[in-house]
Amino acid sequence: MCGRYVSPEEAAIERAVEIQRRSWSSRFRSQGLFGIRYNVSPTDPVPVVRVVRELDGQREGTHLRWGLIPHWARGKPMGNTINARIETLRTNSSFRDAWQRGQRCLVALSGFYEWQAQPPDWQVAVPYYITVVDQDPFFLAGLWDRTVTESGEVIESCTVITMPANELLADIHNSKKTAGKRVLLAPEERRMPAILAQEDHEAWLTGTPAEAFATLKQFPSGLMFAYPVSNRVNSNRNDGPDLIKPRGEEGGQSDLFG
Repeated sequence: MCGRYVSPEEAAIERAVEIQRRSWSSRFRSQGLFGIRYNVSPTDPVPVVRVVRELDGQREGTHLRWGLIPHWARGKPMGNTINARIETLRTNSSFRDAWQRGQRCLVALSGFYEWQAQPPDWQVAVPYYITVVDQDPFFLAGLWDRTVTESGEVIESCTVITMPANELLADIHNSKKTAGKRVLLAPEERRMPAILAQEDHEAWLTGTPAEAFATLKQFPSGLMFAYPVSNRVNSNRNDGPDLIKPRGEEGGQSDLFG
């Protein structure tokens, strides 16, 4: 759940939330990984906001690898850690230390993609672009960690927290692939990212564990909207604003079976 998304410009993040320390990695600019991106994928560097306790609790804007590598892993990726389930984030060995240390962050988005399986056989999945009404960017609840490889390289990374889907996302995120075949998910198995209400940003970043956990609420369907988009988003080699145009309006014919 939540494996591709649109990342906003760093300047837009600074307009949306207060940041005292700007640590955006300019080296990503030459790699095309700076500014607005329309097809962010796992392991990409992504913009987040976190609190730096060593600097009197200043809010810092920085880039972290998407896919959390726990501090004890010596820089070795631990499988699929782009998402942390709300039910187990406090006990899962990949995430519990970051949670216990209060290493929470805001992951900035303009929108994200999910795939809806279509009848009659549910093997064709159409991508949808999903966003929040009147909030660009908006922010997901995330955790971050820092690990050091055997060669001494420091890697900072993050994960996005997920929870049971609201009505809108339950209708769209209705399936998963298993052994190369798409299968429908039971309603209780359908997921969505933990979207934070604007008034909960501070509690997520600086509150007690109980206060932070209380901010993880199902975001209302009525404050979101979604529409189908081109299959071009299926490949992370594709990028650009055409990816979020309504399906059939992206500069060519509809590609339902493309």
